[in-house]
Amino acid sequence: MSKQKSSLKSTIAVSLTNYLDAGAIVAGASGLTLWKEYLGLTEGDLGWLNAISANCLGAAIGAIIGGFLADRYGRKAIYTYNMLIYMLGVALVMIATSFPMLLAGFLVTGISVGVGVPASWTYISENSEVGNRGRNIGISQMAWGIGPLIILILGTLLAPPTGESSSGGLLFGCVERLVTACSGGAVTGAALNVFGSRIVFGSLVVVAFVAWLLQRRLDESAEWEAARAAQAAQAAQETPGVQRKREGTFASFGRLFTNRVNVRTMLFLAGMYLTWNLVCSVMGFFQPHIYETAGGLSNEHANLLAAGQWVLIILTTFCFSLAVDRVNQRWLYAAGVSCGVLAWVLVVAVGIGSIGGLLLFTLLWGLQAGISVQSFYALWASELFPAKYRAAAQGIMFFVVRGLSALWGILFVHIYGEQGEGFTLAGVIMMCFFIVSLLIGTIWTPQTRGKTLEQITKERYGDQI
Repeated sequence: MSKQKSSLKSTIAVSLTNYLDAGAIVAGASGLTLWKEYLGLTEGDLGWLNAISANCLGAAIGAIIGGFLADRYGRKAIYTYNMLIYMLGVALVMIATSFPMLLAGFLVTGISVGVGVPASWTYISENSEVGNRGRNIGISQMAWGIGPLIILILGTLLAPPTGESSSGGLLFGCVERLVTACSGGAVTGAALNVFGSRIVFGSLVVVAFVAWLLQRRLDESAEWEAARAAQAAQAAQETPGVQRKREGTFASFGRLFTNRVNVRTMLFLAGMYLTWNLVCSVMGFFQPHIYETAGGLSNEHANLLAAGQWVLIILTTFCFSLAVDRVNQRWLYAAGVSCGVLAWVLVVAVGIGSIGGLLLFTLLWGLQAGISVQSFYALWASELFPAKYRAAAQGIMFFVVRGLSALWGILFVHIYGEQGEGFTLAGVIMMCFFIVSLLIGTIWTPQTRGKTLEQITKERYGDQI
């Protein structure tokens, strides 16, 4: 019982990384239109913001660095320093007064998010009991839902008026009075409206500071320590000192690409996750913007609808965490991704120009995001590789997935158009991506439920790791 409580406690502390990951993405998304108006940005500029953010390239760069560091120096090393980088990036966004400054803030934040992702999923899996590994991954995904919910509610309360009939969020009047008093009335219009988004990013600084205080107190992963001790003992017997140093630094990456089991596993996981993430990276960053342009909603109502969707995602993720260790994972995976396919069938066949279409799309999208491909990816990626390069493997795959998602984000804005005129074509492409993810994950579901990480490694690799 004490070990179970310990794993749950560490899971909650590490899960703040997911809160901040999704929070950074949605904080940018909820105020995207406001930053566009304030800085005079184009849809192409928005595409670059998405491309280098925590949603795509920034996280991709961070992940490959973080995966290597977590395997080389331990999971705890990441938690000791990474949140400080995150706070710096978010602070840059808060005080941004130009597009380059905003871009730099998004990039630094994205790199920090990427550094933390391989370590967090790996740490949770390594510190979980056999019957609770999926549950703990599900809890971490709940944090990925709670972050956007809180951010979107805050964004709704701080939203400025965007039309003749809109009075803005309940707290925007307070922001307006405070900014006017501090600036002597010099800050008006779009420059005033964007202050709500600055406050939203400020809330992430506070949560990141709390996360840093908690995570730096975590114990090192016992499995990582055991793997490092075994590796050092083997190296001491078989190789000279100079070669041992080279082996310890670069062997993880070399063996990832020379071992057939590793290559097949990476192709499976990256293929499943990439085709899902190409869609979800766009929706995570652009969803409120899409609701405003293609759906015709105000900024306040777009954030409110997205917030309602995140409530559904959290509830569905909670159900996922209760079920994933006890049911057939193949059919659970298929059920979740099928909801995403149906959501995009709705977009292609009917569109989301009506409130009914928007609500049904939001419902289906919330169900698929709760039984998420990312949850299965986090679970399986932390199970299918040995401890010695578990984080590095995740970092490489995350780099590929988020990097390609960055390129797709830039292309998407040109397909979508300035006012959503290309949304139907984009919907067809999204639907095809989801179908591919459905097929890959359902056909090649690994049989790991109920097994220890050591047992899984032994079955897949034998004694040659």
